[in-house]
Amino acid sequence: MLLDFKFHHIGIATHNIVATVKYYTDAGYTASEIIYDPIQNVSICFLSKKEQPLIELVAPPSTADTESPVSKIIKKSGVSLYHICYEVNDIETAIFQLKKKKYLPLSIPVNAVAFDNKKIVFLYNRDVGLIELLEQSRVP
Repeated sequence: MLLDFKFHHIGIATHNIVATVKYYTDAGYTASEIIYDPIQNVSICFLSKKEQPLIELVAPPSTADTESPVSKIIKKSGVSLYHICYEVNDIETAIFQLKKKKYLPLSIPVNAVAFDNKKIVFLYNRDVGLIELLEQSRVP
């Protein structure tokens, strides 16, 4: 991975955020409110615990939703690791660098409701899997 990337969170696909949250809160994690992101067509909940990685639960907005990007993963594997997210200073530069390393962008960068409308993008590499990039606010 590129040296200037900073780990942000682990994304886990689930069919039911409320049911999955229970296991993490029993282990001492604190859950955020559930956020719906219409751009991504997913519901999201963050789980935090002191000195532990941030976890993002990602679910279709309803159990009947087959258009959500996590629906196929859940159908195939059930609740499972979905992605690793890294913070980057400049998302376009990071995408350019990752393309050289055979990462395929799955879309153009979009604003994400869960991250105060900061830009995100997902990329795939067959030897690594799915990663998400989160652009941090640039200082003028």
